[in-house]
Amino acid sequence: MSIQAKQPAQTEHQAATQAAQIIWQHWQSDQVLITLPMNCRPVNAQQGYAAQAQLPLVSGRSVLGWKIAATSANGQAHINVSGPMAGRLLSGQVFDNGATVPSVGNRMRVAEPEFAFAMAQDLPPQAAPYTQQQVMAAVATLHPALEVPDSRLDPFTAAGEAQLLADNACARHFVLGPAAPDLWRDLDLSTYPVHARVQHGSTLKYTRDGTGGNVLGDPRIALTWLANQLSDLGITLQKGQVVTTGTCMVPLELAPGDSASADYGPLGCVNMIFSET
Repeated sequence: MSIQAKQPAQTEHQAATQAAQIIWQHWQSDQVLITLPMNCRPVNAQQGYAAQAQLPLVSGRSVLGWKIAATSANGQAHINVSGPMAGRLLSGQVFDNGATVPSVGNRMRVAEPEFAFAMAQDLPPQAAPYTQQQVMAAVATLHPALEVPDSRLDPFTAAGEAQLLADNACARHFVLGPAAPDLWRDLDLSTYPVHARVQHGSTLKYTRDGTGGNVLGDPRIALTWLANQLSDLGITLQKGQVVTTGTCMVPLELAPGDSASADYGPLGCVNMIFSET
């Protein structure tokens, strides 16, 4: 009787790489994934971030910046997580203001008006937490922005934090608006109003309002959280990278062919078109 040799268990790195490969393959084919296989399924945030860290390698994309998901109590409840999550903005997924953003394969079909910050200097990992003052001193510019998230996990609301992190915290497409005037540094972003509208052609479908207070209480607080989350993970928030801090209102529901715009008053506007096909 032959005895079959037992296969060695995967290392954590191998499991993280396999998870990233499976997720990226599903992104490329626009297929959904109920759950990752048991042998590479992350079971905690650390493993989820480890899988996410392999996405640039398996995709051949570079990291242009970061997004923060679930920066409100409502957002956290919607996807059943206990706090905010960081994801990577990858090359090929970042668009200029006014761009037509692909709708094909996107199941969430929403746009999220956000405050985004471009970094003027590196914030490397350090033992002590960064203060908000230190983080804001490292910022070059503030930008109005629209995030168009999505997930390969179905249903993403039941996937859990670890798998959502592996799926890049629902990062898909991102539209970066123009740099705001420097007057933003003297404003209270926690109460700053944003007005959004969704149209189809020349027909107004609806409008929606929000404030910076919906982003962990203040977009500056969210950016500081991200800097410290990356520091804890041993990652440098790099000069030139952009951080989009989370939606400042209930996400804007979109249908193919719709246009979405967000007006930040003196800080500028950002807009996009959700492609017909």
